Amino acid sequence: QVELVESGGGLVQAGGSLGLPCAASGRTFSNYVMGWFRQAPGKEREFVGAINWSGGITNYADSVKGRFTISRDNAKNTLYLQMNSLKPEDTAVYYCAAKWGSMGSVIDQEYKYWGQGTQVTVSS
Repeated sequence: QVELVESGGGLVQAGGSLGLPCAASGRTFSNYVMGWFRQAPGKEREFVGAINWSGGITNYADSVKGRFTISRDNAKNTLYLQMNSLKPEDTAVYYCAAKWGSMGSVIDQEYKYWGQGTQVTVSS
């Protein structure tokens, strides 16, 4: 069992930045591939990005590539999502998630553990 808790959400103006940490507890954090997903009102949950166990491999959705950066600190059991150049269409609840395996996945069903989510609102 892995417990995940996101924080850092809030209201930010378009063009601004926000960082979201995701604290993990329970089983060994470094055993898991970690992902970020988001869900906007009335829309399906969508993949944002993922990072492998060591942090050496990341992949991103095209919509956030070049603006968002995922990183992890296995010593602190924490995953991060740094969001820059935010747009109103980035408004959503952001979730961190954990899965077994060696590589990230865009498929949310492959992730076994989920946080409760944190709201990010970008005003125009």
